[in-house]
Order: sequence, then C-alpha cells, then structure tokens
Amino acid sequence: MPRSVNHVASKARRKKILNRTKGYFGKRKNVWTVAKNTWEKGQQYAYRDRKNKKRAFRSLWITRINAGVREYGLSYSSFMGMVAKKGIELNRKTLADLAMNNPAAFKAIVDLVKK
Repeated sequence: MPRSVNHVASKARRKKILNRTKGYFGKRKNVWTVAKNTWEKGQQYAYRDRKNKKRAFRSLWITRINAGVREYGLSYSSFMGMVAKKGIELNRKTLADLAMNNPAAFKAIVDLVKK
C-alpha cells in the first residue's frame, strides 16, 4: 500500500511561512528552511523588543523629567520623592509630556511640590 501524506496541509503550512517572509533578502524569502528559521527568529526578537520598548520609553520619560526639573534646582529622585509625598498621582509619561510641551503647567507642579 502506498504511503499516504497530506500534501495539501503541508504545502499550505509552508506557503503560510513563505508568504510571511516576502520582502526578505536572498534565500530568506524563498528557501523553506532558511525562511522558516528567519521568521521564527524574527518572532523571538519581536517578543523581546515589545518588553524592551517599555523599558526604553520609561528611561526617556525619566530623562525628560530630570531635564525639566533641573531648571528649578531639583534632581529627578528628590522631585519624584516629593511628588509621592504630596500624593500627586501623575505618571512619568504625563510628567514628561508636560515638561516638554507645557512648561507652565510643569512649573506649577514643581511649585506645588516645593511648598
């Protein structure tokens, strides 16, 4: 009896990966094993970098807040300590946005914290 293989399903599985690797350079787009390995590695990078993106943005916000607060003679850590003590519930993203785009509002927060 001949061996039975489901070529329809296996071809569809390969085609799915090859469609996802369109636009890659050289053998990465059309050789099955190379394309599969490249796509899988890309998925690993995507998973890792979704986490790293959050880390990078938090670091950026901290830098912006620090730069904004230095104008008023404070450091980032002392400012954030005072913000927590005063019970101001603004996150770093909002504070960084205020420091960059609305200096008057940021100065009001700094003055409120300094009292």
